[in-house]
Amino acid sequence: MAARNDGILLAGRLLLAAALLPAAIGRALNPSGFALTLAGTGMPYPNAVATASVVIGIFGPLLVLLGLLPRLVGLGLALHAVVAGLLLHRFWEFSGAVARIEQELFLAQLGLAAGFVLYAVTGPGGWSWQGWWHGSERGTAPVAKDPAPRESAPKPPRKRAAAPRGPRPAKAAA
Repeated sequence: MAARNDGILLAGRLLLAAALLPAAIGRALNPSGFALTLAGTGMPYPNAVATASVVIGIFGPLLVLLGLLPRLVGLGLALHAVVAGLLLHRFWEFSGAVARIEQELFLAQLGLAAGFVLYAVTGPGGWSWQGWWHGSERGTAPVAKDPAPRESAPKPPRKRAAAPRGPRPAKAAA
């Protein structure tokens, strides 16, 4: 049963990474344009925020693909998705069709955040770097194969030769 779950967890990791990497690569190719977009929203220090977002957007999905640090990466990317949705898709400021489109994009960001929270909770599975490193199905500590050694009949104590008592005989000179 665990092998089937490992395949599903791997597919989920691939899909989550595929949802973020293309946008992050596009932002990395034009960081000044992304910083201008952030500046238009009133974001303080838009260049620093754009740089941090690009770094998180590139390295986060790569860590998800490998299955490294699932709790930290999953919760960090969930927070990143929520903040990006709040900053970039403010549907409450629009009306009509534009508001509906922005609302759908915002909800998509929340869906990504939910996926990353689930990744943080379930872990990467056995088909990941963490699963390989720990040598188990779920990326946890390996289970001992033979917890109790087999008991055999007690061995009798070895008998020692008794040492001679009294003075030692002198060696004859040749």
